[in-house]
Amino acid sequence: MVATGTLLTFVVAAIASLFMAWAIGAGSSGSTPFAAAVGANAISVMRAGFVVGLLGFAGAVLQGANVTEAVGTELIGGVSLTATAAIVGLLTAAILVAIGVFTGYPIATAFTVTGAVVGVGLALGGDPAWAKYRQIGLLWVLTPFVGGGVAYGTARLLRSPSIPERYAIAPLGGLVGALVATIDFALLGPPGEGGSIASTLGTAVPGGTPVVAFACALLVTAVLFRGLVTDPETTQRRFLLTLGGLVAFSAGGSQVGLAIGPLVPLLDDLAIPLPAVLAGGGFGLLLGSWTGAPRMIKALAQDYSSLGPRRSIAALIPSFAIAQAAVAFGIPVSFNEIVVSAIIGSGYAAGGSGVSRRKMLYTVLAWVGSLVLALGVAFAAFSVIDAL
Repeated sequence: MVATGTLLTFVVAAIASLFMAWAIGAGSSGSTPFAAAVGANAISVMRAGFVVGLLGFAGAVLQGANVTEAVGTELIGGVSLTATAAIVGLLTAAILVAIGVFTGYPIATAFTVTGAVVGVGLALGGDPAWAKYRQIGLLWVLTPFVGGGVAYGTARLLRSPSIPERYAIAPLGGLVGALVATIDFALLGPPGEGGSIASTLGTAVPGGTPVVAFACALLVTAVLFRGLVTDPETTQRRFLLTLGGLVAFSAGGSQVGLAIGPLVPLLDDLAIPLPAVLAGGGFGLLLGSWTGAPRMIKALAQDYSSLGPRRSIAALIPSFAIAQAAVAFGIPVSFNEIVVSAIIGSGYAAGGSGVSRRKMLYTVLAWVGSLVLALGVAFAAFSVIDAL
């Protein structure tokens, strides 16, 4: 039987987690996926906030386990987070993210949550998880260069007058189709594991998973090519919105772990299943997307770069790929960093048209500062509370 005090403390931690989920939904996961599409006038700001909330919820439920478990158990060694530590860490990170939402500057949620969890973990007497930090740091450092570089190259390809759009966009769509076919979903795997569309269908197809993934790529390529011949404007817009939806789904799978990960060490004692907590975190993301995301969508869509449909497509493709890599390896990653880097990269493909260098500088400083500040504040706050 669970003690009343333990249950009450968990409820308080869950409320802090819900607040964190709301802040993330209003900030990175709610604003970044459709920012490029809004910038290209493919969808309105309010409609984007509504759709991204639903897709983020689905991603949280179907893909959220990996990052959630990593945030809850792999950022600190030697100790498990207590309910009090989870509350302090979540509130510290949520307040910093909320400040970013209301000031219009995208604070990197992965930086704040990672810093806060490490801060309270060290205050508990835990050991730094250096191997995991190296893995996380490598992805964080590479993201702007890989995402921005791929977006830049893709945008240059799509802008090339010597290559018709149907010969450039259709194969890119095929690559996206192959990636969708090979990513894992909770509903397609055995209990506690995920499975992909390609691996599920591959059991009944000669050649298995690779053949199914290749077939998906060919199918998407053919459909896009035909559409770009018959109605290029509509097809391009639909492809752009599809990419935004995939990024929104991926955001839910990644960002929900930042909100509910600190609760993982508390679940066994209370016999609460992880899928139920994932659904709760996804609901928080949805609320944040519906109530707070439009402000940040506008900031990203208009303040960073004036994007057309082709540069928006170029920004979203690497964003989707990097997000899914982070989900697969259980690495907390900031969607602000992913999408802003890609938006800037695609913007520079047009000679830096519309790219605000001043905004870029302030954003990078906000990212670095949020990591250091979250770690320091969480460590100090928990140390004071623990002493009392």
